[in-house]
Amino acid sequence: MQRQIPLILTGVIGFVMLLYFFVPHPFISGPGHFFEDAVIIVVAFAIVLGAANLLTFNGEIIARRGKDWPYKVVLLVSMFAMIAIGLVEGERYLEPETVFSWMYNTFYASMQATMFALLAFFIASAAFRAFRIRNLEAGLLAVAALFVMLGRVPIGNVISAHWPNGIQLPQISDWIMENPQNSAKRAILMGAALGVMSTGLRIIMGIEGSFARSGGNS
Repeated sequence: MQRQIPLILTGVIGFVMLLYFFVPHPFISGPGHFFEDAVIIVVAFAIVLGAANLLTFNGEIIARRGKDWPYKVVLLVSMFAMIAIGLVEGERYLEPETVFSWMYNTFYASMQATMFALLAFFIASAAFRAFRIRNLEAGLLAVAALFVMLGRVPIGNVISAHWPNGIQLPQISDWIMENPQNSAKRAILMGAALGVMSTGLRIIMGIEGSFARSGGNS
């Protein structure tokens, strides 16, 4: 029963939500709305649980002066400061003139931009390995990437300034992004959608029940 009950609940709720998107009858839409609201409550509890786990994990490191413990102090102080300011400012905490928005845009957004800037080096390294021309497909990928990168920077306009109209580097870059790139992206998205649908059906039908397994077999 320890495994069957979660599987039954998942199957029933999943089947109701599946019908909710196609059947407008109140007999289905009522439970569907209820489950949508319940998801919001569950997510709120998950956020609280995540904050408690963050406090416990980092608090233990701070208590025993573990590795990088001063950074853990900054993390926890920042977390509690943002929570306190958000609670004090209430529903208007997202307005531009609030302290919460100032702290978010000044500190969090800046650190987020720094992290994304560091990704440029990893992307450059991955591109260097991916664009090694070892076969025809890799050669086509390298040529397409070269046209796209040159067409997205000012030097591309300079290089193709005297080319015939319609075949300049920005136009070639746009054509690659709108046609071959979009075709490949749509195929990948369709495959991912089919995978999500098949996994969802496996969970609803109880075939995929790894989330309900525990240490015992009861």
